Amino acid sequence: MSRSLLLIVTFLLSLFSSHAPAAAVTSLKNFVDKVRTFRTEFSQTLLDQNFQIMQKTSGSMLFARPGKFRWSYETPYQQLIVGDGEYVWFYDQDLEQVTVRKLDLTLGSTPAALLAGEGTIEQDFDLQEIEVQGELEWLEAIPKSEETSFELIRLGFSHAGELREMILRDNLGQFTWLIFSQAEQNPELPDTLFQFTPPAGVDIIRD
Repeated sequence: MSRSLLLIVTFLLSLFSSHAPAAAVTSLKNFVDKVRTFRTEFSQTLLDQNFQIMQKTSGSMLFARPGKFRWSYETPYQQLIVGDGEYVWFYDQDLEQVTVRKLDLTLGSTPAALLAGEGTIEQDFDLQEIEVQGELEWLEAIPKSEETSFELIRLGFSHAGELREMILRDNLGQFTWLIFSQAEQNPELPDTLFQFTPPAGVDIIRD
């Protein structure tokens, strides 16, 4: 096992330590209440059940409450997810395919609901703080709905309440680890960033 992979495994296992009082839930609630718009770069690592790296990607993410967001994957492939407040558009450039879903059916108990939703977090998630050695304060959010592809979501905040990392475990036991950088809270974001018009000639699937 490479040193970098060993560090990832050690870190992920440390997140399954005991629960204890911390400030992470307060940081999340403050984040939802006070951060109306958000912009950040991210690196993303996908690991299988045995913590083997399956894929590394990077891109940018931004949102505007309520329910508007834009996830743009730039490397190694281009993919775009746009929530316009009513619909969510999934655009896969390589497949030349767009999938459209109603926002209220898509958001629900998802990572986007934690970040771009309004202050109803505890209606959709069970929140618990986690004691982990390190510079970040962590919380665990377990979706109350069974109609979600994620078993749990973990968010890491700095002591100043800044969102730094997010870890997802899906129903297949795989982990998605996101590290945020160059984050901006409450920047001015034009509405055009949250609008999507399918390119000519792509297949459109309405779900």
